[in-house]
Amino acid sequence: MIDIGILIFDDVEELDFVGPWEVWNMVNTVLRTRNENAAVRARLISENGEQIRAIKGMRVLADTAISDVKALDVLCIPGGQGVRPLIQKPQIITWVKDIAPTCKWVTSVCTGAFVLSKAGLTKDKRLATHWAAFDEFRNLGLDGILVPHIRYVRDGNILTSAGVSAGIDMALWLVGELFSPQFARDVQRAMQYDPSPPYAGDV
Repeated sequence: MIDIGILIFDDVEELDFVGPWEVWNMVNTVLRTRNENAAVRARLISENGEQIRAIKGMRVLADTAISDVKALDVLCIPGGQGVRPLIQKPQIITWVKDIAPTCKWVTSVCTGAFVLSKAGLTKDKRLATHWAAFDEFRNLGLDGILVPHIRYVRDGNILTSAGVSAGIDMALWLVGELFSPQFARDVQRAMQYDPSPPYAGDV
């Protein structure tokens, strides 16, 4: 069973964590259609195991607290406005530092990369984050080589993605690594994820 933990916190960006959550749980949905056993356990983790209120008002109950999670296969840190106070919390940064060595993959979405950097995990690493957060990342003196105009970046076992919807792409790519590219395509098809937005973005 692949143990995935997604950190959630007040003022997190909803799609930053719901997108990867959907992808990684769709793995089990696809497996069930084949009469195969579930292969992923995804949990939402908050600082105290309590409910959080995301930036657009979604209220979400965590499955567990950081103090109850000692090891993971995959860690995912989403972003949002709530990252700013989060990186000032020593207990959060210490937990990320301690849990990261137990992980096969350490991932982030959007400004979740700020947390990875604050925890000392991104020195000399290539990173993605939201295009509008590049200057802030640098102004905060965070370590990492920001890569523009790309949806997700893998450097070693650090996997970071750009803003909001890019977390879906990152999570699907990781499914391809954990299982196979063909299985990831099956998950993508099950989600009917075939983006063709009515307006092209220029970022």
